[in-house]
Amino acid sequence: MNNIRKNRLKDQLFKYWGIACTLLGLVLLAIFIGNILVDGIMRIDWEFITNLPSRKAEKSGIYTALMGSIWVLVLTTLIALPVGIAAAIYLEEYSKKNKFSTILEVNISNLAGVPSVIYGLLGLEVFVRIMEMGASVLAGSFTLALLILPIVIVSTREALKAVPKSVRDASFAMGASKWQTVYHQLLPASFGGILTGIILALSRAVGETAPLIVIGALAYVPFAPSSTMDEFSVLPIQIFNWITRPQHGFVENAAAAIIILLLITFIMNGIAVYFRNRWQKKFK
Repeated sequence: MNNIRKNRLKDQLFKYWGIACTLLGLVLLAIFIGNILVDGIMRIDWEFITNLPSRKAEKSGIYTALMGSIWVLVLTTLIALPVGIAAAIYLEEYSKKNKFSTILEVNISNLAGVPSVIYGLLGLEVFVRIMEMGASVLAGSFTLALLILPIVIVSTREALKAVPKSVRDASFAMGASKWQTVYHQLLPASFGGILTGIILALSRAVGETAPLIVIGALAYVPFAPSSTMDEFSVLPIQIFNWITRPQHGFVENAAAAIIILLLITFIMNGIAVYFRNRWQKKFK
């Protein structure tokens, strides 16, 4: 009985410790977001979104950084999604389960935890120098595509694994080929999970700064990109540039840009949750 009581007491202590840690994190997050809202909410207007960067805080805007982020995000999506989904389908449905595939799977999972600056160094050497793309939108997109590729592969594989084996067996029993089963049965059934993983991966990409700084993305760009080979800036780099300045007006600009970046991230995550729930209801 003494051991049982001790174990119950430990369980209760751990429970309350977990609750306390969670509340502490929520309180700190609320304080952080509250300070940002106080500093930046009044700065957000149409001129702030459409103005170019300026040496004067009251005239400076996020247009070039916002357009750069959109360019990079779209190109990263076009590069990473086909490769990541195809790789996941091959590893899950086509590859033989042997020692090589096991090593490959472990390494892909480990790549998801590699610091982003390492991908920046890789992008600097391969895309900027060897392939001579320079500090362009395309080089930044390829670098971020490498960054999120492991996340897309892992999330897509998990979504495919979640499809019941009976779906595969029924499709094969009807005479469908492996590809017909994948295309007409598995992908539609796992679409919600795949989309969730993709949007979460892109949410990480839109907030990354370190790899883009390494490949040479600029803190000040007086024009919005008009092609894939143009120089660019993104919102996280613009925020970093403003925060390093001593004038309080630039601090307000940084807070306003953080609010916009958070809104973009929340909207993307909300879309992911919506489509996941909708797809789960559809296939119940």
